[in-house]
Formats: sequence, structure tokens, C-alpha cells
Amino acid sequence: MSSESTALAPRRDVALSYVLWFGGFLGLCGLHRFYMGRWVSGLLWMCTLGFCGIGQLVDLFALPRMIEDSNRGAGW
Repeated sequence: MSSESTALAPRRDVALSYVLWFGGFLGLCGLHRFYMGRWVSGLLWMCTLGFCGIGQLVDLFALPRMIEDSNRGAGW
């Protein structure tokens, strides 16, 4: 990937990701994953309510790394 395409890619914000993650407490699990462009896992989180909350809890600690990977262009 060239530096030009990296510079033009949208940057994800950790604070906004945590706000979207908090939506899981309102029944909107997976919004933070959609925000990072992880559509498949976002749908999985929505359908399973964040793996019954366990996935949401794991994401609480994994979000900073996931944002860093997303901003670098590397996905899981």
C-alpha cells in the first residue's frame, strides 16, 4: 500500500469506538466492529448479542489494538 492511499484512508477514533461499544448495553452489539469495517464480525456480534456479552467484554480490552490495526490497514 502506498503512502498516498494510507494518507487518504479514514482514521478511526478510539473514543468513538468505545461509545459505539457501549451501545452493546442498549442491545446494539457490534456497532464498533461495523465502524472499523469488520462487517462479518459485526453481523455476528449483532446476531449473538456480542457472544452473550463475552465478546463485548473481550472487545473492551482489545479495542485500542483493533483501532490501531484498522488505521494501519491491517484487519483481523
